[in-house]
Amino acid sequence: MNIAIIGSGGREHALAHKIKQSPSLTKLYLIPGNPGTKFLGENVSIASSEQQKILQFCKEKNIDLVIVGPEQPLVEGLANILRDNQINVFGPNKEAAQIESSKYFAKKVMKEAGVPTANYIPFNSNMFGAAREFIKQKKYPCVIKADGIAAGKGVFVCNNSDEAEQALNLIFNDKIFGASGDRVLVEEFLAGEEISVFAICDGNEFVCLPASQDHKRIGDNDTGKNTGCGFRLLEIGLHCVARGVPTSFHQRPSIAFGRDYSRGSRKARTF
Repeated sequence: MNIAIIGSGGREHALAHKIKQSPSLTKLYLIPGNPGTKFLGENVSIASSEQQKILQFCKEKNIDLVIVGPEQPLVEGLANILRDNQINVFGPNKEAAQIESSKYFAKKVMKEAGVPTANYIPFNSNMFGAAREFIKQKKYPCVIKADGIAAGKGVFVCNNSDEAEQALNLIFNDKIFGASGDRVLVEEFLAGEEISVFAICDGNEFVCLPASQDHKRIGDNDTGKNTGCGFRLLEIGLHCVARGVPTSFHQRPSIAFGRDYSRGSRKARTF
């Protein structure tokens, strides 16, 4: 198989490392890749946002499978374009990718499916006054999230109304996240361990991977801002299976995910 991986980060490097070991692999391309991935395959100097160039490259090289690593190309509809041209893609279409590009959308999907989630109130950027009044009455700590993609840095855990107002100012007035901050969610704070469970699905069937856990805060003892990448130098990172998670937990995400499908929330979204 001729395989192309879209992206240039550590995630794509890890994917390339494992795919390189497959006996089914004929040729591996990384678009654009990074200095380390050139030892695993051929780096191709095309930006992940250049959809038509990627499509043309895939046709010229007879690519059998495209694996899209980053969220942004999926949100921009790269998977849609490739599938429309009969090219196999590992990654959701633009409609399904909203679950990553909009926290508000993800919340609505969870509510529709009956999946437990923290309570929240959305505010658009033209509602700064209303949001400021709301946080004055809020129970603390609380969480303020930029709605859109913010490279993992769009979440503020606020311990008082001053910190919450500062977060609102940064998002709405300073626009540190651009259009991704046109809406925020003011959310209740849930104390405890954060666990991630990923599901691989083909639109009908799905399988859940083992629970994993990363450490996003930049400081020791869960202090400071989120790093957005899950690791700081070599001191913290991600481990799987997540420590301290009971065996029974691993069945729960599967049940919730199946319930989401059974209630018809897929609509036109190819996951």
